[in-house]
Amino acid sequence: MSTIFLGKDTDGKTQTLLLNRANRHGLVAGATGTGKTVTLQILSEGFSKAGVPVFAADVKGDLSGISQSGSDNDKLHQKLLSRAEKIGLTDFDYSAMPVTFWDLDGKKGHPIRATISEMGPMLLSRLLNLTDAQEGVMNIAFDIAETNDWPLLDMKDLKSTLIYIAENNKELSMEYGNIATVSVNAIIRDLLVLRREGADAFFGEPALKLTDLMRRDENGQGMVNILAADDLINTPRLYSTFLLWLMSELFEELPEVGDPDKPVMAFFFDEAHLLFDDAPKALVDKITQVARLIRSKGVSIWFVTQNPADIPDEVLGQIGNRIQHALRGYTPKEQKAIRASAQAFRPNPSFKTETVISELGVGEALVSALDTKGVPQVVGQTLIRPPASRIGPATAAERKAVIAASPMGEIYDKMVDRKSAFEILTKKRQAAKKAAEKATANDIANAKKKPARKSGRKRQSALERGMKAGARSVASSIGRAIAGKHGAAIARGILGGFMRR
Repeated sequence: MSTIFLGKDTDGKTQTLLLNRANRHGLVAGATGTGKTVTLQILSEGFSKAGVPVFAADVKGDLSGISQSGSDNDKLHQKLLSRAEKIGLTDFDYSAMPVTFWDLDGKKGHPIRATISEMGPMLLSRLLNLTDAQEGVMNIAFDIAETNDWPLLDMKDLKSTLIYIAENNKELSMEYGNIATVSVNAIIRDLLVLRREGADAFFGEPALKLTDLMRRDENGQGMVNILAADDLINTPRLYSTFLLWLMSELFEELPEVGDPDKPVMAFFFDEAHLLFDDAPKALVDKITQVARLIRSKGVSIWFVTQNPADIPDEVLGQIGNRIQHALRGYTPKEQKAIRASAQAFRPNPSFKTETVISELGVGEALVSALDTKGVPQVVGQTLIRPPASRIGPATAAERKAVIAASPMGEIYDKMVDRKSAFEILTKKRQAAKKAAEKATANDIANAKKKPARKSGRKRQSALERGMKAGARSVASSIGRAIAGKHGAAIARGILGGFMRR
């Protein structure tokens, strides 16, 4: 299988995606309710049947139906058969795809975790929306942890390292420059907010291995990995940061393969605009760079969004395959976006692209894929093929059965908390506390052992001092009154003994 059948256009041309051009990335766009999820579903089916593993975020829960076969009893059965007949799909049949369900908090799938170290200071800074000064402190925390061999695995590891920086900022400032305690405190407060949003369950071990996403089943079909994102989408910064991390991991770990016969993996970013909302230019540049270079690793990235205008031009420039569902234009801004989207296609002389975009029905799309030379084909107004799997969500019982049958549960369902920065720094603080307590106890003991201070002369009472003073006065008077040396001597003899008492 070298192509994915997409549908047939109004000119009677079959629209296909060439697998050896799929790593030039793709875009699926359109307003809500125009058929984007079904298009994502048939693309995922096509990649899976070709032996290409898929990762897709399921924002509304509808994509989970790909784990279940379609049915003749389905209410949509007749419509699907009619569509298959219109586009000449003679071998249309129902089948389920091999699926692994994932969920960051482990409620609707196996938990996905990453360590703090794997996330890195740049993505964490974006996740926490840090200022430049705070991002500098985050980089210092990572450097100190690496230098001292303190593994940063979960959020308590990062918090412990930040507390260590605050406690020793004077000494550390000699090496890293001024470290403002107020910046450290601000990051710790942001970590608390992040924990309340559920990020605590995401950071830790066992961390996700990419090889567990890139599996095939016993029939050689690529595994369709579905991330439950219906709750995650309520914390868009965590959602987008996770997807960026996963794309970065693919880029860093996969080997160069050039232009393979088919992708090694297909990656779908649903609600892709969240990747770029409020993103600094440096981050957009990073995404653009990864999107450009990751295609040589054989990864096919698809951005799924309502409007192509949601994606920066630098990223759109990396996209070769386009599937555009209907756009509605009621305001000048929306009409401008429609014109821009129409101009991105290679014109078809049979119709005016800008007009058709607003008139497309549900399940129809403007399609332009790359040809064998890597050149965008003329755009075609295309009726998208029906999926073989169920349209709509899997039931809770069906999802639970798929999760129970997956071998990933034995690997990821139970969290592991090994020795890391938190334990090391806690032990360090406890040792310092014991040393301080011991030093204090020794000081007290030494103070008790010292002998009492001896006085030089015996202290005299006020009465004794008064009597001695009076005696001196009497002696002096008697001495003067008695004439001669012998009289004075007698007086001293009489009173001397008294004065010495």
